[in-house]
Amino acid sequence: MLQFKKSDLCVEQVKLSDIAERYGTGVYVYSKNQIIENFESYKKALGTKSGLICFACKTNSNGVILKLLSKLGAGADTTSGGEIYRCLKAGFDPLKIVYAGVGKSAEEIEYALKSKILMFNVESFEELDAIDKIARKMKVKAKISLRVNPYVDPRTHSYIVTGRKGTKFGIPYKDALRAYLLAKQKGNITIVGIHSHIGSQILDIAPFRLAAKKIKDIVDSVEKNIVKLEYINCGGGLGIEYEKDQKAPSPKQLMSEIFDVFDKDRKFIFEPGRSIIGNAGHLLAKVLYRKVSGSKNFLITNVGMNDLIRPTLYKAYHEIVPVRKTNSKKVKTDIVGPICESGDFVGKGRMLPVVEQGDYLLVTYTGAYGAAMSSEYNSRPLLPEILVDGDKTTLIRKRADYRDLLLNEI
Repeated sequence: MLQFKKSDLCVEQVKLSDIAERYGTGVYVYSKNQIIENFESYKKALGTKSGLICFACKTNSNGVILKLLSKLGAGADTTSGGEIYRCLKAGFDPLKIVYAGVGKSAEEIEYALKSKILMFNVESFEELDAIDKIARKMKVKAKISLRVNPYVDPRTHSYIVTGRKGTKFGIPYKDALRAYLLAKQKGNITIVGIHSHIGSQILDIAPFRLAAKKIKDIVDSVEKNIVKLEYINCGGGLGIEYEKDQKAPSPKQLMSEIFDVFDKDRKFIFEPGRSIIGNAGHLLAKVLYRKVSGSKNFLITNVGMNDLIRPTLYKAYHEIVPVRKTNSKKVKTDIVGPICESGDFVGKGRMLPVVEQGDYLLVTYTGAYGAAMSSEYNSRPLLPEILVDGDKTTLIRKRADYRDLLLNEI
């Protein structure tokens, strides 16, 4: 919910320049009402069908944001024991938590079983064995879905493709029936569903529909020969419009395509992350210095690749705008950070109006995989996070200081 009020860029009703003056920069800023609106669009799309909207908390694991979503009725898609812990602390019902990930440790499996989560999304034959053995030792039954790799290319960045042949994720499509037969023979395993997730930042419905059709073929074979499946977990991956010429499908468009493939009486699970939190968060930065080098213009800001790794890691695009409207001419500029790496940049070759030293810039749509992937590289303390609700701001993560850098060192 970004908007200009006269010359000032605001999140909801709050001027970003006021946030900068009160909390300093860099700082992550989230719109509470944008988060609510995004989540409610999924609930509305699900309609009267039975199922869960499980927030992919790897995208943003701030406890206040998780608590907000849990109160809205969300479930949680987790990928580690730590994410399960965060979600339980944030008030999620354990029976709304699903657990995926190719490398679940014995300790994490045991913790998940003790926490009585809804199910594991199992990604390999050996993981299936491990869960069965640990459940037997604990004298419990483990509910599982098998994550099946449907061999569908979603045509997104190679680092965030998960459903194509040859990735590390899921049980290969050709091995799915054998995996279900094996799971059926395990004494401490209860099969409850099937899971598929093909990637992230997907802007085309077609790969979702193709994956659903391939999963439906497996479901039909499994239910004919092995066991009835209670849940169809269609994963997440719906993209957002980082650039003006991009067009993302809506949750309603996504679900209508998938519902058309499966029987009407199914229980569905969806695992959106980016499409709930991505456009609800932004990174506010300050211009430290201006520089010309080799005929190139640089704006050196106080946020770096440790604060936002996506441009460096994925060559990801985030629109960058001054928080004060100006009529000055635009010049081609590289916006970079203070990290001692040539790969430290926020945006390259951007046409920006002339800004002054000390002015503020907003890096937009950084709510997903922004703060969650940040680090202390170059011994830079982690940034604070702010939640905006109308005309009010709340600090939801304090700014770390130098002492925090040594917190766990002995």
